[in-house]
Amino acid sequence: MKRFVKDVQKYYKYSIYSAKSYLKSEVANSHLNWLWWILDPLCFMFIYAFIFTVVFAAKEQAFLAFIFVGLTIWQFFERCISQSVRLVKNNKAIVTKVYLPKFVLLFVRLLKNGFQMMISFAIVAALMIFYKVPITLNMLYIILVLVTLFVITFAAGTILMHFGVYVEDLANVVKISLRLLFYMTGIFYNVAARIPSPYGWWAVRINPLALLLESARKCLLYGQAPNVKWLGAWLVAGLLVSALGIRTIYKNENSYAKVI
Repeated sequence: MKRFVKDVQKYYKYSIYSAKSYLKSEVANSHLNWLWWILDPLCFMFIYAFIFTVVFAAKEQAFLAFIFVGLTIWQFFERCISQSVRLVKNNKAIVTKVYLPKFVLLFVRLLKNGFQMMISFAIVAALMIFYKVPITLNMLYIILVLVTLFVITFAAGTILMHFGVYVEDLANVVKISLRLLFYMTGIFYNVAARIPSPYGWWAVRINPLALLLESARKCLLYGQAPNVKWLGAWLVAGLLVSALGIRTIYKNENSYAKVI
């Protein structure tokens, strides 16, 4: 872990610069430029809100904000995970010519997608004002939720990043798995309320994304404290898997250039 800490300190400026470059290049040829970072999640929110309020008659409290919290967290996770699979191969020019700790490539994606997630949370704040959501100290739990989200995403990303070098079809498997997880996570519904007890309770706890969504909604929209014990358990699990992923990458990163 000492090597990891040193590499983070050494390459954090590069990570920030690269993340900014990706953000600029993403909207470089767009007439609306950075406004797409706001319009894109807004359009998805209104589409899903129409489908689930009109077609499926969903009646969650502050439903637009309810959906947007779910979409914001999900899109960050989904983008980072889907991009991590082919991250080494897509950066072949860097990997084969200069030494760079390969997890830094994942850090760049986390920073880029994290910035876009913060924009979405600004929209969540506007929706909370619209719905007159009371301000409580429990809102501070969102910090723990986001830290856990980053750790879990980084943990899964390191493992997929490594195996993505060797398994060509892994990207397709991940794509299908993410689609299944999308509907199991409760982005448009309350998992614990929809699934009969006690299965709904367990469905939230064993699915870290469902737990994060429930926790974020509790502390932001309903003024409640999330289940800190389960958040802490998944945070510890994420740290352990992250350590395993970093060790695996360090051990095999010299062979990546030969494989790709």
